[in-house]
Amino acid sequence: MIEPFGNQYIVARPVYSTNAFEEEHKKRDRHHKTFLDHLKVCCSCSTRKAKRIVLSLLPIASWLPAYRFKEWLLSDIVSGISTGIVSVLQGLAFALLVTIPPGYGLYAAFFPPIIYLFFGTSKHISAGPFPILSMMVGVAVSRMVPDTSITTPESFNSSLNGSSLNDRKVVVAATVSLFSGIIQLALGILRIGFVVIYLSESLISGFTTAAAVHVLVSQLKFILQLQVPSHTDPFSIFKVLESIFTQIEKTNIADLVTALIILLIVFIVKELNQHFKDKLPVPIPIEFIMTVIATGVSYGFDFQTRFNVSVVGTMEPGFMPPVTPDVGIIQDVIGDCFGIAIVAFAVAFSVASVYSLKHDYPLDGNQELIALGLGNIVSGAFRGFAGSTALSRSGVQESTGGKTQIAGLISAIIVLIVIVAIGFLLEPLQKSVLAALALGNLKGMLMQFAEIGRLWRKDKYDCVIWIMTFIFTIVLGLGLGLAASVAFQLLTIVFRTQFPKCSTLANIGRSNIYKNKKDYLDMYEPEGVKIFRCPSPIYFANIRFFRQKLIDAVGFNPLRILRKRNKILRKIRKLQKQGLLHVTPKGFICTVDTIKDSDEELDNNQIEVLDQPINTTDLPFQIDWNDLPLNIEVPKISLHSLILDFSAVSFLDVSSMRGLKSILQEFIRIKVDVYIVGTDDDFIEKLTRCEFFDDEVKSSIFFLTIHDAVLHILMKKDYSTSKFNSSQEKDGKMDFTINTNGGLHNREYQVRFFNRFIFI
Repeated sequence: MIEPFGNQYIVARPVYSTNAFEEEHKKRDRHHKTFLDHLKVCCSCSTRKAKRIVLSLLPIASWLPAYRFKEWLLSDIVSGISTGIVSVLQGLAFALLVTIPPGYGLYAAFFPPIIYLFFGTSKHISAGPFPILSMMVGVAVSRMVPDTSITTPESFNSSLNGSSLNDRKVVVAATVSLFSGIIQLALGILRIGFVVIYLSESLISGFTTAAAVHVLVSQLKFILQLQVPSHTDPFSIFKVLESIFTQIEKTNIADLVTALIILLIVFIVKELNQHFKDKLPVPIPIEFIMTVIATGVSYGFDFQTRFNVSVVGTMEPGFMPPVTPDVGIIQDVIGDCFGIAIVAFAVAFSVASVYSLKHDYPLDGNQELIALGLGNIVSGAFRGFAGSTALSRSGVQESTGGKTQIAGLISAIIVLIVIVAIGFLLEPLQKSVLAALALGNLKGMLMQFAEIGRLWRKDKYDCVIWIMTFIFTIVLGLGLGLAASVAFQLLTIVFRTQFPKCSTLANIGRSNIYKNKKDYLDMYEPEGVKIFRCPSPIYFANIRFFRQKLIDAVGFNPLRILRKRNKILRKIRKLQKQGLLHVTPKGFICTVDTIKDSDEELDNNQIEVLDQPINTTDLPFQIDWNDLPLNIEVPKISLHSLILDFSAVSFLDVSSMRGLKSILQEFIRIKVDVYIVGTDDDFIEKLTRCEFFDDEVKSSIFFLTIHDAVLHILMKKDYSTSKFNSSQEKDGKMDFTINTNGGLHNREYQVRFFNRFIFI
């Protein structure tokens, strides 16, 4: 409230009152809508609402009518052809991560772009296989269909109609992908795409880096052509490495040399593409070039017969019939499905956000979930596997001039041509070449190790999250590692709020700005006033920490002072009855040598009595606890006002509310005025609902700012003794001097009133 001062106004009382809160609450109740009102609004239908629903569910209906054929079509065609070539190769390569024949990767590269064309909101990402997701699907497949038989080099050459073992793997991969899509679709329909916010950038970076290491290790058996059994339990990566090194002498040199040459050339050309990206019209399609050369060399020199290398094998033209998912394995793979659904959305939305910011168009996270979910459902139904988007493939689509998802449609047509017409040309291609191409796409993820140093300099908590996520994922595997990483990340949030960095504030340069005392040199702290700031929510887990930090800041325990004063007061009453106290005009004189607090143990009833407010109404004199006779020993405190800055306190739970009220009562009972500043209306309204206020803790303790509270304390302590000199009013302003005469500030201040506000 505003207190009048002469013809002007001065901030002299709190800005909140209980009556104001009650009136505002009643006003809200009058305008409160019932559940039926909301239901009527949701169920009502109009032409505009129907159009909005259609456009939100089918984003293509909003941008296709505005498509600029003359300006965009040629760019989309060029981009689609380039992206389609990459999609074919990545589909074949990433199928190896799923531990199924490479041909099924083409299905995973064909269906998602078509579905995303109709339902996606990003104009530039390329939907399809992603190595990390392929690895996660492969983990589930290996767990459900372990390689129990001894594999031979010929067993790697299974065609699309291969052995029953491969057929079983295909069914499991399709089932996992289909139910991952169902989870994504459900999350999108329920509008809870916000779950991705629990995956921070540090967590995603650490997880994808560790997953890239898993991919690297899993591809070694194809590069070296070794018989390595699948492992899916914790420490599986170390078991795979042990199996590889124990039979390293059986390495197929032809596969190893071919893979190393491919890797070297791919890395070099990718660096050239990155270095000269501004000068090249399109990136050099090195994966396509190396695939054509490797296929031709393998076919011309008959590597399969001469060097016993593992090749792609028979690629039957056309599509396989849809597969029936195995519902019986759902209970065993539901955790994998949920992890795949979340990671797929997190990766796709992160990449899409980059391009949406670059090209300035909106994204809808829930619609992205629907698009990805439908894509994975269709892909799983037709024997594909779960996908998202690959950064390298999306980079090709955007950098080659792609304007819309028409480029994605063209890329799907390229994949379709390979499936139905020219797939047989890839039959002589070595699997080690596909493995090398898969590793070539991991460079960006493996380079994320550099994030450790950057995060350590910027935020050590984020750095620890990155490192622990990497360790969890490496040791526990992708599924358990992701779950443990999310739990650890949430634990760090609890840790940060449970142990906040509380601080003591002071005035900077006699202004209305208050900052941490440790950060500035020219600081002024009013005498007898302590300003304490808590930078986090206050709840059951940190209320004790808050109390201890507050005690450390003020330099004494208010409950201890209260108990000692009540003990001394009890002895004073006893001495008064014995006639050992003599009342004087200034107080009293004690004839006993020394009165001091004793350290005897008290029972619970006695402690409850000592914790009650100090009552001296029955005494014929007033007690000034800081000016007692020398022979009465009681702790003295110089603090008379405490300001709690709660501007960063977003919520307060019921448990901490009781603790906070207890803290306020302890200070108030020892004659320390407490003020709370910076809270919003909802915070105080909750306190009112929970009956926080009483005769001791009143709603008048709240102020808008720290400066308002300080001015209130100044006026309360020194108003009666202040001398106002040189008063002069001019243009609605009044300048004068406050001389505190040894009071709160012990100095003179120039004060200027501007109509309704006061500044010092």
